[in-house]
Amino acid sequence: MRVVEVRGEHKYPVVVGSGAINQVAGSLDRDYARALVIHPVAVGQIAREVGAQLEKAGITTSYFVHEDGELGKTVEQLSAAWEAAGDSHIGRRDLIVGVGGGATTDLAGFVAATWLRGVSVLQVPTSLLAMVDAAVGGKTGINTRHGKNLAGAFHSPIAVIADTDCLATLPQAEFRAGLGEIIKCGFIRDESILDLASKPVTKSSAQVVDLVEKSVRVKADVVGVDLKESGEREILNYGHTLAHVIEKVSGYQIRHGEAVSIGIMFAAHVAVELGLADEDWLCKQRRLLATQGLPTSWHCDRMDTILDVMSSDKKVRSRQVRMVLTTQSGHTLVRVVEPATLHAAALTMGVVDD
Repeated sequence: MRVVEVRGEHKYPVVVGSGAINQVAGSLDRDYARALVIHPVAVGQIAREVGAQLEKAGITTSYFVHEDGELGKTVEQLSAAWEAAGDSHIGRRDLIVGVGGGATTDLAGFVAATWLRGVSVLQVPTSLLAMVDAAVGGKTGINTRHGKNLAGAFHSPIAVIADTDCLATLPQAEFRAGLGEIIKCGFIRDESILDLASKPVTKSSAQVVDLVEKSVRVKADVVGVDLKESGEREILNYGHTLAHVIEKVSGYQIRHGEAVSIGIMFAAHVAVELGLADEDWLCKQRRLLATQGLPTSWHCDRMDTILDVMSSDKKVRSRQVRMVLTTQSGHTLVRVVEPATLHAAALTMGVVDD
């Protein structure tokens, strides 16, 4: 079992490895009387296993089942979860538990951050993407009609339990999407991740636990010095400027990790347009993403659509688009990018035709 310590509003462990789910009760930071487990239908069995551990520890446990995927991150689902917390008599010294993918951990975290102005949350991610990204770092939120994760809060969990055995039943497409966030960590900080992902990675690959641990360490290192994204934490958004556009325009039919992969390639083209990176680095990024079967291209009918959605991005300042760019592995910077440069990069990449 691997344990990565994260320094957020408080220190908390991320437990990674086969059988980690058995550490749920042992990861609790104090005694709790009640818990509300939030999960989608797809991981109902795992949620009940988590609930059984809580019950065994003397915690009265209730369940709230939300809509699958991004459909679970709506105001309506948030309101329903609040009502479930009320029905379950969740008090200030009780616990919210998120069991599921990134949408679940985002929702559960936001419920915990807002119910009674803040209660504890334990995250049990069951997808690769959630293990290395959504469940770690304290970001929580839901979507609005203006874009993804625009309503949310920073609320660190008491612990994250990342049991890699849960990946066995994860659809291959979901597993592959998670690799997009892992490779991103290699691009922005830890080049050893790129070595481990130089050949196709499958759910049964020996290096999966190493990849999860290394990616979590990247995020932990960044979050430890910048919890609320006022500086260095922005580098974790590499590839996300276009990714959030793709997700919104596609009606969230394109998975987050897939959108990030495409967004990374767009950022690479922007860096080349600005003279900050060369074609070799762009091609290396494309090759590594394609090796894992991740998409590296996307098409949109209108550049105006892209710019309009980008204007709602969380990194925008004074209506100026700011992008995380890399010049080589581990070398990042944030730049204001003018619409003309965005358009030129989109044309070169084939995102738009004119």
